[in-house]
Amino acid sequence: MRKLLICGILGLCLAAGLPGMTLAQVEVGFGGVAYDPDQPVEVTADGLTLDQTTGEAVFSGNVLVVQGDLRMAAGQVRILYSDQTGRNEVREVVATGGVLVTRGADAAEGSEARYDVETAMLTMRGNVLVTQGTTAVAGDRMVVNMRTGNGSVDGRVRTVLDTGGSE
Repeated sequence: MRKLLICGILGLCLAAGLPGMTLAQVEVGFGGVAYDPDQPVEVTADGLTLDQTTGEAVFSGNVLVVQGDLRMAAGQVRILYSDQTGRNEVREVVATGGVLVTRGADAAEGSEARYDVETAMLTMRGNVLVTQGTTAVAGDRMVVNMRTGNGSVDGRVRTVLDTGGSE
């Protein structure tokens, strides 16, 4: 019995011991290249609300966040700041309202996405669908380390494995 290893979007990997299947691997990493957190971030939205007391900025309505070739679209995006260093650095980004994250041809969608800047962990919840080319994985939650590309999908995971025999 051989193991099938499918590494898809954001480095998510599935391994299944299925008879007659060979080892296959798709490029690891969201979009196939390393994530660069030092690139500038551009946010476009219908509105912006700032709250100096809570250290929060809320972008609402057709929000688009772009950093290099990484894009996030959502109904609302909250930016939470940390003033521990005295520089008001972004601590966390929380997107809700039909979230779509893309990089190149790779895409992930869900109801909510949280990105922890310090740990570079992206967590998506709520009917998550991850696609890379013809590979798709669905589940309730996805967690990905954007620095390493390692990640997981859990909560009744669903996928279709192409054995290459249909051509």
